[in-house]
Order: sequence, then C-alpha cells, then structure tokens
Amino acid sequence: MIDLCSLSFRLRRTARASKAKSLSLAFLLGTLSVSVVGQDNVGDESTVVYPASYFSQYSPVTALDMLNRIPGMEVAGGGRSAGGGRNSGNFRNVSRGGRGLGAGSSGTQILINGKRTAGKNNDTQSQLTRIDAEQVEYIEIIRGTSGDLDVRGSTQVANIVLYEGISNTTINYELNADYYQDSNSAPGGSLTYGGQTGNLNYLINASAAPRYDHRVLREDSILPDTSANDYIHEDRIREQTTYTLSTNLDYQISDRSSARFNALFAEDDDPTEVERVTVDLRDGGFIPRWEREDIPGAKSNWEIGGDYEYRRRNGDRFKMLFIANENDTARTRERWDVFADGSDNKNLFLDSSNVINERIVRGSYTMDLFEDHNIEFGAERAQTILDSSLALGIASSDGVGSPDHGGLVPIAVPNANTRVEEERSEPFAIHNWRINSRMSLETSLVYEFSEITQSGDFAQTRDFSFFKPKLDYRFNVTPQLQLRMLVEKFVRQISFTDFVATTDQEDNDSNTLAGNRNLRPDYWWNYNFLAEYRLPNDMGVVSANFYHHRHKDFLQRIDVSSEEGQVASAAGNIGNGDMQVFELKGSVRLSMFNLPNVLVTGRASARDSQVKDPFLDVTRRFNNYHRGDLNFGFRHDIPSRRINWGLELRDRIDGNTKRYEIDDIEEDHADPWITGFLEVIAFDDVTFRLDARNLADIDRCRDRTRYVGHIADNILEEIEYMCAGSGTTVTLRVSGTF
Repeated sequence: MIDLCSLSFRLRRTARASKAKSLSLAFLLGTLSVSVVGQDNVGDESTVVYPASYFSQYSPVTALDMLNRIPGMEVAGGGRSAGGGRNSGNFRNVSRGGRGLGAGSSGTQILINGKRTAGKNNDTQSQLTRIDAEQVEYIEIIRGTSGDLDVRGSTQVANIVLYEGISNTTINYELNADYYQDSNSAPGGSLTYGGQTGNLNYLINASAAPRYDHRVLREDSILPDTSANDYIHEDRIREQTTYTLSTNLDYQISDRSSARFNALFAEDDDPTEVERVTVDLRDGGFIPRWEREDIPGAKSNWEIGGDYEYRRRNGDRFKMLFIANENDTARTRERWDVFADGSDNKNLFLDSSNVINERIVRGSYTMDLFEDHNIEFGAERAQTILDSSLALGIASSDGVGSPDHGGLVPIAVPNANTRVEEERSEPFAIHNWRINSRMSLETSLVYEFSEITQSGDFAQTRDFSFFKPKLDYRFNVTPQLQLRMLVEKFVRQISFTDFVATTDQEDNDSNTLAGNRNLRPDYWWNYNFLAEYRLPNDMGVVSANFYHHRHKDFLQRIDVSSEEGQVASAAGNIGNGDMQVFELKGSVRLSMFNLPNVLVTGRASARDSQVKDPFLDVTRRFNNYHRGDLNFGFRHDIPSRRINWGLELRDRIDGNTKRYEIDDIEEDHADPWITGFLEVIAFDDVTFRLDARNLADIDRCRDRTRYVGHIADNILEEIEYMCAGSGTTVTLRVSGTF
C-alpha cells in the first residue's frame, strides 16, 4: 500500500529542491517506490529517507557523523570510525589497481546530490568529513536500481542531498595529536572552507595526517633437528605525515546542465630507519651481529577530474567525464654492518622508482526506451603507464664499486628498467527493466579490448579482449525484505609492478622479487545471492550473503627459476580456482531493551577456496586466504549529555592461512584487534574525540618454514617464529565549525 504521508513528505521536499534533486524524484516516482522516512520506518521497498531532523539529537558536525548514525551504514573515514586494521607485522601484501571506472560498481556507493565524484584518490566518500552537517537536507539509502542513478550494480547507494539556494560559507577545522606507545607524539589537522555562491558549490580542504609508526619485531628460528638457530630483534621507525590539498567544485550551469571539477595533490614521504640485531645461537653460542638501515622514501600523487552532464527536456541524459592522475614513489634502501667500535660497513644498496600515470575518459547517453525500460550506452577509454627502475649493489670483492650503486658492486637484475603501457577501450550498454513495483532487472553488456606494450629491458606487445556480461535481479518480497541475485564476469587489471623486478621488503634474505612480463589479466565469474531485512521501527538491518567465484587464469606465485639453477618465483597465471564465502551481517538498535541509542553491529563469515599449487602439485587454499571473520562493535549515543562512545573488535579465524612460495611456506595468526572511541560535544559545539587503536596491544605473528632450494625437494632449512606490532595508539581530536 502506498503511504500518502511519505509521498507528500517527499514531494514537498523535492519541490523546494533545485534541479540537482530531480534524480531522486525521477527514481522514486518512475519506479512507483515510495520512500521510508527513517525515524518512522513507514512505507515501502527500495529507498529509505533520513531527513536532517532525524540526526539533530546527535549534534553531528559532518555528513560522515550523520551517515554513521544510520543502521547498516557505518563508514570509515577521517579518523572518525572506531574501526581498525590488523596492519602490523612483516607480511607480503600484493595490491592491485582499479581498472578505470568501469560501467558498474559493487558494495555501498556514496553520491552527493545524486552525483559521484569523477575521481579515484579524491573520491566522493572522502568528501564526507568536509561537508558540514548543517548543509545536509536529507540522506537517502537507495536499495534498488534505476537508469537515473550515477552508479550501477551497487548493493545500496547513500545519496547525501544538500540544501540548495542558500548562499553561505562554513569553515570546518580539526586539530589532532597522535600518541604512540613509545612515548612519541605527532600533530596533525585539517581545514575545510566550503559554501555556495549562486549556482557554485565549493569545498577546499588542506590536511596533515600523521602516519608515524614504530614497529618492534622479534623472531626465533630453529634448525631441522629442533636446535636453536638464531634470534632477531628489530626496531623499525617510520616518520611519515601525509599532506593533502584538494578541492571539489559543482556548478549548475542551467536548468538542464551542470559541471563538476575536482583536484588533489598529496605528499606522503615515509623515511624509515631500522636497527637490527641478529644473535647466532647455533652450537650453544651467542654471537650477535648488528645492522642498521636508512630508507629515505619519497611519495607524491596528484589527480584532476571533472564531468559534464546535460539533461534533455524528454529526460534523456548525456554525460562526459575525465580523470588524470599520477603516483610517484621513490625509495632507496641502504644497509650497514655496525661493529663494536662504532664503525660500519655498507653491504646493500637498493634503489627503486615507480611512476604510474592513468588517464580515463568516459561518455554515456541514458534514455527511456519505453515504459519501465531504460538504457545507458557509451564507452570508456583508459591509458595506464608504469615507468619502473631498480638498481642493486652489494658488498663484494668481485667487481668495481659504482657511485650510482652507493659505492657498491652493481648486480644485474633482469627486467629492472621497464615501461609498461596499457591502452584499453570498453564500449558498454546497460539496460534497466522495472518488471513491476517489486522487481527489477539490470543487464550490462560490456566488451573490453586492450593492448599492453612493454619496452626497456624487454620489448613486446600483446592484445587481449573480454566480453563481460552482468545480470542484477532484485525482488522486494515485502517492504522490509529484499532478495538479490547477481551474476557477472569480472576482469581484474594486472598490478603493473608484477611485470617488473621490485624490491622485496618482507624478507631480509631476499633483496629483489622477479617480475613476469608474460602475465595475462585474470578473470572470474561471480555468483552472488543476498537477502536483506530492514527491521521495523528503524531498529536496524540484517543480511545474509553467499557468493562463489570461479577464477580463470588465476594469479598466484609461479616458478621462474633460471637455467643456471637459481631458484626464483614471480606472480603468474596458474589456471582455475574456486572460492566460496557465506557472510552474516547485522546492525541493530537495542530498542527492545529500552536502549534505542545503542547501535550494535556484527559480522561473521566463513570462507573456503581451492586451487592447484604450481610448486607442489597439490590442491590448497588461495595464498593468504583466511577462513573467515568475526567482528563485533557497538556505538552508544547519550544525547542529553552530548556524548557518544563505542568499541569494535575485529578477529580473523586463524588456521591454514598460508602463503606458498617456491622455497618457503608462511602461516600468519593474531589475536583480536580492538579499537574504541569517546566523543564529547562541549561549548560552542566544539567536539572533543579520543580514539584508541589496538587497545589490547596485540602482535601479528607469522610462522615460516624455509627449504633448501625448491620446496618440492622437501629439504628443510629452518623454521621461523616471528611476531611484530606497533602497540597502542591514542588520538585526541578537537573539531568544530565557524
């Protein structure tokens, strides 16, 4: 049944809004889907509306504060989340870049006035801490699909709708200081100037975020006969502060056209110093060896992006956007033996540089074919370029030292100086069919073709093409219960650093990692089944999700040993692999216990995977693929005192979380990661917030079994037991608006 109060509420608000809000009205009325007013939880199937008045009791400062009060929508950002990550420890982490923008997205997407930001580093979510809460008129949680949406394929969309027609300016400030377990402290802060002048909306932000880290590592190792081998104690101190300057501009050119522009520049240098002592315990001895390392690291990145949209009188929409960015990373690692008399001797020089450029342009046209049928078609063109160089020098009596290698003897590294360039084109068509008032089907047809060219130490050109269909079916069984089925083919962009030789930052016994110039993009079929239930009276959201991935040309480590018998591995395609995940999530207010301002969140998942190992020819789990997660947290708001506080516990199900290499097997484990916060809003609406990360002071540990030569020869060399951690970090923040 259509709720007339909700409809009237929406129509009054939409009538006051500017043309930028026509997206919301078109979506709501075009799909005959009446929204739910958040605090009353009356109405219907796809969209839930939370007006600004819903959040007034919490005295929010930013749009992020508001979004985090919505059940099922807690978003990390700006240091305002009680979340954390188990990032301490000495473990390999292979990251992979995004593949342009794509014709669709998954997960929760953030829109502002119905638009996403044309950016990757400077994205829409990053704006949430910069938007003053007083600028927000209402927030929509959109669970359906529509051709009017700026993103496709998302589980749900959070649309932050701002007041229009108010010419004012605000200045948000934040001062913060991090306090670390080693008694060091580091200051930071941000300043945001935002407002509206006529048809121009603008945000300008400058920030300094401390990233200091002091990690202490302890490692014991034993020999095959279980006798002691050695003991290592390492102190690694990283002095890092991220400086960022960004801007977001939004201009309403006319009733039917608008444009946005975004820019960002950041410096993220991370100079690191290492002190290490290794004690040789073999044969009952106690022979120490001291080393130190100096690793000046320079990082910077910039990005510009923009888009233009034109709406015809018949509702058709044309949109163009562009993004250009660059990430520049340079790192020089030098290591010295330190002697008892205070003298030292350099034994290692590693200099690496990576510059990654990306340029994207995308155009699309959206139109109604006929009633309840909408289509978007267009094309995306992207260029990604990596320029990589690596120089290795070691202390050796064979050869002549070079000033370009820190005075040490140069060592030739295959594939060390390489340029990798990908040119990719992607025409697409997306059809949205509103089957009836409760069902929708979105079909995407995408064809991708690309050319990857390598030059430098090696030269070759290869072409690839993929057809990438997607089906997204949604059924609102009741106003509260939604079922979703998703089937799609996903192609992952290869991390360009896997093509080239790189430094090995995770293993002191290995200086470099080999690259593989013959990599192919891997892809998988994703079969996803989701059920989401919104509890009555805005009590919360619970969901269950099962998905299965069928991988093709799966990327893992493979054997690239040289003919001379030197054992080496690199990232490579190994064939098929399967993974399954079952996940339960909940975000519930404790209204049944007369505690409506306590929001409890939880997540539990069970995971499994299977792949044929290329080294041992046995079926095993994916590398670093854990068995599941158990997360629990709560947030307690006390509006009468203007206080809120919360805790979060994140744990990973340990056991058989391994990484297979050509000459070792690693298995890592850790205790639960606990974070907490306390926030008080005091005089003149100034917010004081205390965040604590790693409250339990846990270490992350790794057991590594090393072999002599190839792992298949099964000649055990040693077993290492390592634990590392950075201790508890406490952050004090003071923020406000004027």
